[in-house]
Parts: sequence; structure tokens; C-alpha cells
Amino acid sequence: MSNPTAAMLVIGDEILSGRTRDANMHYLAGELTKQGIDLNEVRIVSDDAPAIEAAAKALSETYDHVFTSGGIGPTHDDITADCIARAFGAHIDVRDDARALLQAHYDNSGLELNAARLRMARIPDGAVLIDNPVSTAPGFTIENVHVMAGVPLVFQAMVASVLPTLNGGRPLLSQTLRVNRGEGDIAATLSVLAGAFDDLSIGCYPFQTNGVFGANVVVRGTDGARIDAAMTRLAKELPL
Repeated sequence: MSNPTAAMLVIGDEILSGRTRDANMHYLAGELTKQGIDLNEVRIVSDDAPAIEAAAKALSETYDHVFTSGGIGPTHDDITADCIARAFGAHIDVRDDARALLQAHYDNSGLELNAARLRMARIPDGAVLIDNPVSTAPGFTIENVHVMAGVPLVFQAMVASVLPTLNGGRPLLSQTLRVNRGEGDIAATLSVLAGAFDDLSIGCYPFQTNGVFGANVVVRGTDGARIDAAMTRLAKELPL
């Protein structure tokens, strides 16, 4: 049985402009790998409502899970919640349970729950809240889309809240062999190996160090014994 599949939708002009370096994809990929959920696609879209809606709908129809990052804060350009609601035809408004969380948080902080902050309590009908132990403002899950903050620390906390609720598969395992030869010298060997072990993923990642060309050959799969067999054969055919 194959693993569940996932996609990530990264939202924000600041990512596409280069102003902010996205760290959430790297984190999510690692966590999903451990859970046995295959991250198969990542899309980055601007703060453009039609683009967000279209991407969310398309990814939701293609994959078992979709994780979004960004655009659920208190400012005018935080439009993700509204876009996801429209993508699924759901009404959205301030919800009592989300408002209560924020009210308690800001009361304890001595700050006002003003209109801007209250925007973070707008949740689509039928959605399930995602716990945020870092800054309280919740994310939410609607159908198979998990809507999360873009701030890395908060995103990571929300991922930790969601993953235990999802059914995973077999964790992805990997082994690496460093070969001090160029890709052109080992391509034929790798092609034959890939054919013999077509149940595994075999990647070749070149490097250059102190004028020496080489490649890291990475073998990935869910069957540890098969990976061991492929690595043993690879080591014999491509000695260091």
C-alpha cells in the first residue's frame, strides 16, 4: 500500500520577492518523511486571492493533504483564510471558540483584542481549529487543507499539533554514498542500478571540492533491506 500524499502551498509576496527566505518547506518535508506521508509538490503563490483559491482547490483535489503557510495574521494583506473559505464555498466570520482563545491571551498580556487582532479569529464554517501554543491565534483544517501561519516557530508548532491526527505510512529511509567521480563517469552505472531497483528512488547530487568533482548518490525508499542491497551493489560497482 502506498503512502498518503501531500502538497504544500506557500503564500506571500515576501517569499517571491526574495525578501524572506522560506524555511517552512524544509521543516515540513522532514516531518512528513518521518510520518510516512510523501510530500509530492510545493507551490509558491503571491498575495493574490484568485491565485490562492485556485492553487488550494487544485492541490486539494490531487493530494491527500495540503499544508498552507502564511497569510493568516492581523493585517490587510493576510487574506489566506478568506481565500480558503471561498475555495470550498464556506462562510467565514469571527468564531466564538477562536475569539475566546484570543481574548484570554490578550487579557493575560495586558493588550487589547482590537479589530485587527480579531481578524485572526475568522474561521470558515465547519473547520477544525489547529492549536497554536506559541502565540495562541489558531490555524484551521477544512476538508483536507491545513491552514497555518508563516512565522517558522508558529508553523512548526502547528505542524506538531496536526501530524498526530493524520494517518501516515511507512517512513522514508535513505542512505548516501559519496563518490569522487563526476556524474558523466557514473551515469551508466546508476542507470542500470535504477532499473534493477525500480522500487527505490536513486538520486545523484554533484559537488566540487578543492577542484575535485564528485557526487553524492542517495538511495531512498521504505524497505530498508532493499536499500541495503542497492547500496552494497553500488559500493562494489563504484568503489571510492
